[in-house]
Amino acid sequence: MSELNEHQDMIEHLRSCAEVIEAAAELLINTLRQGGKILLCGNGGSAADCQHIAAELVVRYKKNRLGFAAIALTTDTSILTAHANDYDFATVFSRQIHAIGNEKDCLIAISTSGNSENILNAAIAAKTKGMAVIGLSGNDGGILIQQTTLAVIVPSFVTARIQEAHILIGHWWCGEIEEALSAGSCT
Repeated sequence: MSELNEHQDMIEHLRSCAEVIEAAAELLINTLRQGGKILLCGNGGSAADCQHIAAELVVRYKKNRLGFAAIALTTDTSILTAHANDYDFATVFSRQIHAIGNEKDCLIAISTSGNSENILNAAIAAKTKGMAVIGLSGNDGGILIQQTTLAVIVPSFVTARIQEAHILIGHWWCGEIEEALSAGSCT
């Protein structure tokens, strides 16, 4: 029962983040409107969230519609393992951003602590490419917030609660994007 109570408390505290969550949704909508793509990176559960959010955008969230340009940088096992083996894991996402990112794109950098080295490097790489960066973190935001255009900091220090909030926020963004951009339908 304490898990449920913690979850409910965290969801209630997300109300304090609503303004920045909505601003991030607008940034993502504008990215897609301008022909950019949404790139996502994270580790562990956050990597799974990247894949989940990208799938909702490319395939569908609630509406049958044309796909939106989104790529989870966490999914290509050949790139991930080759880079980690030949170089190191600290630059596994920044390498991909340098290869495929451009100034029209937006990076969603997910780190529950805000201190993951490879996520920080990805945010720095995105900024050097002229990309917008949305940081999605918890705790106090970590040093990631220094490298972001917008930082959404879940008001919790419990990793599980932060991760639950991150997927809720991802769904929130997907709904806002679909509502704003779903002119064409597709089956």
